[in-house]
Amino acid sequence: MTQFWGVDADPTAQGRLKGARPVAVLDIGSNSVRLVVYERHARALTPLYNEKASCALGRGIAKTGRLADDNMAKALEAMKRFELVSRMMRVGKIYVLATSAVRDAANRQEFVAAVEAILKTPVRVLDGEEEAHYAALGVVAGIPGFRGIVGDLGGGSLELSHISNGADTDGQSFELGVIRLQDDAQGSPVQAAEIVRGRLAKSILSGCEKGGRFAAIGGTWRSLAKLHQAETKYPLYMVQDYVVPATDMIAFCEHIVKADSLKSYPGSSDVSNSRRELVPFGAAVLAEVLKAGTFESVVFSALGVREGYLFGMLDERERATDPLIQGAEELSILRSRSPAHADDLIEFTGNYLSVAGSRETAEQTRLRRVACLLADIAWRSHPDYRGSQSIDSIAYGSLTGVDHPARAFLAQVMAVRYDGLKAKGASPLAVLGDPEMITRAKTIGALFRVAYPMTAAMPGILPRIAFSVREDTLVLRVPVDLAFLNGDHLRNRLRQFGDLAGYKATAIEIA
Repeated sequence: MTQFWGVDADPTAQGRLKGARPVAVLDIGSNSVRLVVYERHARALTPLYNEKASCALGRGIAKTGRLADDNMAKALEAMKRFELVSRMMRVGKIYVLATSAVRDAANRQEFVAAVEAILKTPVRVLDGEEEAHYAALGVVAGIPGFRGIVGDLGGGSLELSHISNGADTDGQSFELGVIRLQDDAQGSPVQAAEIVRGRLAKSILSGCEKGGRFAAIGGTWRSLAKLHQAETKYPLYMVQDYVVPATDMIAFCEHIVKADSLKSYPGSSDVSNSRRELVPFGAAVLAEVLKAGTFESVVFSALGVREGYLFGMLDERERATDPLIQGAEELSILRSRSPAHADDLIEFTGNYLSVAGSRETAEQTRLRRVACLLADIAWRSHPDYRGSQSIDSIAYGSLTGVDHPARAFLAQVMAVRYDGLKAKGASPLAVLGDPEMITRAKTIGALFRVAYPMTAAMPGILPRIAFSVREDTLVLRVPVDLAFLNGDHLRNRLRQFGDLAGYKATAIEIA
């Protein structure tokens, strides 16, 4: 008999990766309980579903030592829904993690047993060092190559660890979560800052090399990042990989700490009700951390313990996979007319750069490859909006392993690829990339405009086409059996590209 919540047939859509089995992580935190279902367990995690229930499990623990009955009831009610969601989505494996509030509570066993009875799976209660470890791995998962100190601020605790060469050390946990801090400071963010200074006096921050980077994780710090973006009119409203000079963020945080009330700081009306009064305490922690560590900048990470836990389960080979490349390959498979054409495009653009004597750094080669993988993902859109659709999918998409200047680069490539060299669609993001990067993006986009009239996005043609330079003329060599490609459309596109690249003339040579 078909149950009310499900169907007999496989509900998976054709827009999903074939054979992918969803995996889920349920994170029981001090402020909220969150379920995230990912399309599959891989290096690049794509969220299928994300739901949070604000339960404030950490409220009052510092005084009573116990999880409050009402808050436990809220959390367990949320668990029932999360269990149903997991069944409906046919999750292959669900991992349940509990952090500060649960590990510190005298009645934790009662709560854990109730959760396990609902979800039919063990609950792993992380100690402070484990929480710091998985938070650090979350940063590694989303920002490959990060070096510096990671801080994960929750409702009950703050975890710190050091990352170098993809591994973390010196994990520490402090009773500085925003809910606990609000209770300890009797509702005063100014007093909270004094408490933070005292508790961090002997932390790993005191031994930091001056001018390093700090990675900030946690919902309250994400809210701070969004407030700062709104305040500065930052053109990309995205927390992941958002970088701010430490001095700027300290000043911003201190302004919030000294506001007249917990609800009257700049932008407070845009913060969710469950987090609004906690943001000033998160600001107090961040300001003191940045000062204690004498950091040069802070980078915000949307990936944390959940993603770090899954990353930690991957084998060494999978961990070494580039998440940006993997994510772009998946999008190409799901949305492009022919994923194999992307490989031809990578070779075609590389051939031109080699002939032109244009050297690439490893990062430039990486981004060019990603651009080729994503070049055709908007073909189903209306022709007048393919440029904007591509820009939205790339600049504002959930790809990881890509910083904001790189998003600006990819967006500019797509703007030119669809809308031509006078494209304005990516201009708001152009300020995030340096002039050389934007010029290179236009070059790649214009090369795409030469390639597509010859191929109709199908493979097999571009490997037979080659560039050469004769004096000041750019020559496109086409084989005899493809001579019919030499039409007005291709000649115009080649001429436009030649003008951009600085050639005096262009020619199509049939050979």
